[in-house]
Amino acid sequence: MAPVRMKDQLAYLIASLNRQLENDLEERLRPGGVPIEQFRILEVLDASEPAPMGEIASQSLIEPPTLTKIVDKMVSEGLVYRAPDPNDRRRVLIVTAPAGKALFKRLRGVSTAQEQRIVELLESERAAELRNLLRELLQ
Repeated sequence: MAPVRMKDQLAYLIASLNRQLENDLEERLRPGGVPIEQFRILEVLDASEPAPMGEIASQSLIEPPTLTKIVDKMVSEGLVYRAPDPNDRRRVLIVTAPAGKALFKRLRGVSTAQEQRIVELLESERAAELRNLLRELLQ
C-alpha cells in the first residue's frame, strides 16, 4: 500500500472535522456565555443524572483533572452541585441545579441544530451509515 498524504489520512480527516465541529459549536454557544465544556457536562447530566465524575469525564471527553476544575466553577456559578452517593458515601455525584437545567434547556437547540445540519448535508441514510462506521472504529 502506497503512503497516504497526511491531508488524506483518515485520522487527520476525522481530527480536522472534529476541530471544525467543536469550533462551530463553541461559536454558537458564545452568545449564551457558556464554554463548550460546561455545555457538554450539562448534556451528560441531562441524559443521566445524577452522575459520578468518572462517567461525566468519559462521556464529555474531558480529562478528570480538568473536569474537576470546571465542575468547581459550575458549582460556584450555581449550575450544578455535589451530592453524596446514597449507595457509597465515599463517592460524589454531580447533580444539575435549577439554574443549570434552565441554561441547558435554553441552549439545547444549539447542538440539535448542528446535528440536523450534518444529517441534512449528508442525507439521513448516509448520516446513519457514517454513524455506524464511526461506532465500528470506536470499538
